Amino acid sequence: MPTIKPIAIAAGDPSGVGPEILVRWARGIDDKQRFRLYGPPALLRETSLPGWACGGEALPLSDGKPTVEGARAAWAAMEAAAVACLAGEARAVVTGPVCKATLSEAGFGFPGQTEFFAAKWGGEPTMGFVGETLRVVLATWHLPLRAAVEAIIARPELLERAVERAGALAKRLGTPEPRIAVCGLNPHAGEGGLMGREEVDHLDPALDRLRRIWPGLSRCLPGDTVFHRALRGEFDAVVALYHDQGLAPLKTVEFHTAVNVSLGLTFVRTSPDHGTAFDIAGRGLADPGSFTRATDLADRLSRP
Repeated sequence: MPTIKPIAIAAGDPSGVGPEILVRWARGIDDKQRFRLYGPPALLRETSLPGWACGGEALPLSDGKPTVEGARAAWAAMEAAAVACLAGEARAVVTGPVCKATLSEAGFGFPGQTEFFAAKWGGEPTMGFVGETLRVVLATWHLPLRAAVEAIIARPELLERAVERAGALAKRLGTPEPRIAVCGLNPHAGEGGLMGREEVDHLDPALDRLRRIWPGLSRCLPGDTVFHRALRGEFDAVVALYHDQGLAPLKTVEFHTAVNVSLGLTFVRTSPDHGTAFDIAGRGLADPGSFTRATDLADRLSRP
């Protein structure tokens, strides 16, 4: 049997909760050769994971004080992990949480890690999330709300791509005939045009065409009830049209269990569905549950 390649881990911002989560997670790993860690030297020593140092020896870990130097270390770790996949040394990447503000100060030219890995590997990314009970795929994500609404109407491929990837993700996770719900843009999904005509004029006609490929696809549904219905088991995946429409309900019920997965890229990339949490960093309060699930999902999705 061929040896399966390891999973690369980019440690994230050293000042946030990422390092302490990594240390707690690593203590429960039996076969550490299944992973390669890219992060500050002190973190490699504390986790005993194989890997390469990214960032200076003096970088403090989990002190809750973000710095540009720490952002550069997180960026270097992302670069190293991306290259490891391209070089055939790793099969997937799990990323720790980063601080977008300090990354921007450091010259990072992307709105988030999803876009960074798309640029490095190729592909048209879609942001998805897998929890214990909810699977959510976003048609748009790191856009101001007004721009997101405009994009949904002007670029019908965004909705089409989100539906296709929600269906493919559900299939990959064991649902051969996925039931996919799509959130409407307006209150009550437009109420037949009384509260906005985007559903009637643009979104529902597109979904009607896609239903020939995905028979379990809904028309636009009211966003205020669709997640409740998904939690009751009516749907296998939910497509949300913009960032907070999907992530507010997801994080309310699955804050410690949901995993961010970048769909549509050459390699698998997952991440815990939480941020750097500088306010609790170093206090022993961070929950490693989402990170543990991120490594498990990366392993599952990247196996042949």
